[in-house]
Amino acid sequence: MDTENPSAPPRAQSAADRNPTRSRHRTGGIVHENTRHTTRFTVIGNHLTQHPELSLLAIGLGCHIQSLPTGAPADIKSLAARFKEGTTRIAAALRELEAHGYLRRERVRTATGRIITRTTSCNQPGHRREPANTDCPAPPPRPAASDRAPQRRPRKALPAVPQPTQAAATALHQQAADLLTTLRRLDSRLLLSAADTAHLVPGVIAWLEREVTPTAVRHALTADLPDDPLRRPAALLAHRLTALLPPPPPYRAPETPPPVRHPLRTCEGCERAFRAPETETHCRDCRTTTPFTR
Repeated sequence: MDTENPSAPPRAQSAADRNPTRSRHRTGGIVHENTRHTTRFTVIGNHLTQHPELSLLAIGLGCHIQSLPTGAPADIKSLAARFKEGTTRIAAALRELEAHGYLRRERVRTATGRIITRTTSCNQPGHRREPANTDCPAPPPRPAASDRAPQRRPRKALPAVPQPTQAAATALHQQAADLLTTLRRLDSRLLLSAADTAHLVPGVIAWLEREVTPTAVRHALTADLPDDPLRRPAALLAHRLTALLPPPPPYRAPETPPPVRHPLRTCEGCERAFRAPETETHCRDCRTTTPFTR
C-alpha cells in the first residue's frame, strides 16, 4: 500500500507562487523610453512631481516655474496669459506651493521707491540659499514703527491753464471761483480742493473774458465725462480749459461817447430856461445882445 510523502509538495509551484510580489496577470503599467538630455533641461525632484498633498495643477505649475530662467515674470497675470486655467485657479496653486515651501513671494521696495513682488522658487524646501542675483537691490532695513514718519508721495503738478489779462482777472475772479465750486452739483466727482480751484480760476476767467457765458463754460467742462472714476478731476478740467479754449471775440471799434447833456437852468437876463454848464448864467441870446460882467 502506497504511503503519502508529507515532504512532497501537493502540486508544482508557479512563478507567481515563488514570487508573491509578482502579479499573476500582467497589467499595462508605464514603460519609460528615456533619452539623455544634453541641452534645455531642468532637474526637478520627485518630492515635487510625486508630492502626496499638492494638486496636479500646483505640481505642474511648480515644475514650470522651476524651469523658468532668472528674471522671467512669474506673477498671476503673466501665468494666466500663458496658461488657460485662469487667475483664480493659478492663484490657488501658487498658494499651495507657498504653503509647502516651494515658493516665496515678498513685496520689496527698490532704490527708486517702487514696490515690486520678488518671487523665489525653491527646488528643495527647507534648504534656503541666497537667491540668484537679479540686479534688484535688497531692501534697506525698515525702521521701527515708532520711528517711521508717514511718507507721502509728491503730488503731481496739474496741467497749465490759459491766463487772462490783469483787468479781467480782477473783475471776474469771484464769478470764476463760484462756477468751479458749483460743478460738484452737476457731478459729485468734480469736488475740487481749494488748491485745485485756485489753479483753475485763471483758466475760467480766460473763457469769460472772451465773452463766453458761464453756462457755456460749465457745459464745456462737464459734458461727455467718462463713466470710470475720475482719479484727478482737476487735471481733466485743466486739460479741457486749455484744449477747448475758444478764440477771442471779433474786434469792435470803440463807440463814440454820447454828447454831454447839461441840466436846465434859468437865464438871469430873460429868465428863460436853457441848457448850459454851471459856469454860464445867461442864455445864448442874452450873451450876444446884452453885455454883462462875469
